[in-house]
Amino acid sequence: MREVAIIGAGDLGGALAHILARRSAARLVRLIDAAGRVAEGKALDIAQAAPVEAFATELAGGVDWSTAAGADVIVLADRFAGGEWIGDEAVQLVAQLSRSAPRAILLCAGASQRELVDRAVRDWNIPRAQLFGSAPEALAGGARALAALAANASPRDVALSVLGLPPDHTVIPWQDATLAGFALTRLLDEPSRRALAARVGALWPPGPYALASAAAIAIDAAAGRTRRIVSVFVAPDTSAGVQTRTGALPVRLGAAGIVEVIVPSLSAVERIALENAMQV
Repeated sequence: MREVAIIGAGDLGGALAHILARRSAARLVRLIDAAGRVAEGKALDIAQAAPVEAFATELAGGVDWSTAAGADVIVLADRFAGGEWIGDEAVQLVAQLSRSAPRAILLCAGASQRELVDRAVRDWNIPRAQLFGSAPEALAGGARALAALAANASPRDVALSVLGLPPDHTVIPWQDATLAGFALTRLLDEPSRRALAARVGALWPPGPYALASAAAIAIDAAAGRTRRIVSVFVAPDTSAGVQTRTGALPVRLGAAGIVEVIVPSLSAVERIALENAMQV
């Protein structure tokens, strides 16, 4: 990938820039924040770690968001002095970024940006494939860790996704969840799964480093560096005339954004819970 631009040099934005640089996920990582020379300072600090951590990613910092126009991926993160990009100001910024960089993927990395995805797609007709949020993948990582703990196994061996609207309406599709190729429904009984699902909501919202790691996974998937299925906030498909809310769903990502929304196998209870969560 040629360039990733991160709008916001707060804890999330800075952590993501470091992760992307360390992974050599892009040739150039650009940090942008209106708070004086903060973005430049953080970019310089990360660049100075290059000889120690053995990466060659170029880093740049600045205050003008229009410099993001040439990026392959533009990330809405958190401002150094203002928190995550949310509300009317964020929607306007996303609309402007979409016009200036019509081919770029717009990735909302914050835990509170589900509504931003929903409003920007609905009000500004931004393609749902190009604009999505990566925070659910951080929650899915926590759910995998809890499932591994319950099964006395490694989180690396657990495969599961999260759906719905966290934290109160989170749905785990247990029918498709596996541990080292074995169905988790065989390894964890129903009471254990219910107890685990109840604990997952308490993991929301994830912290900035977990959110940065989730965003980096989404960027890797979009760049073809991994074939992982990623849980993201995706706007509803309204082509059939059905109105639903933006929610977490597992997807495949590619250079143009969302390639496919994957509908997992759901029990009757899980299906009803997901439908109730997504209803307007």
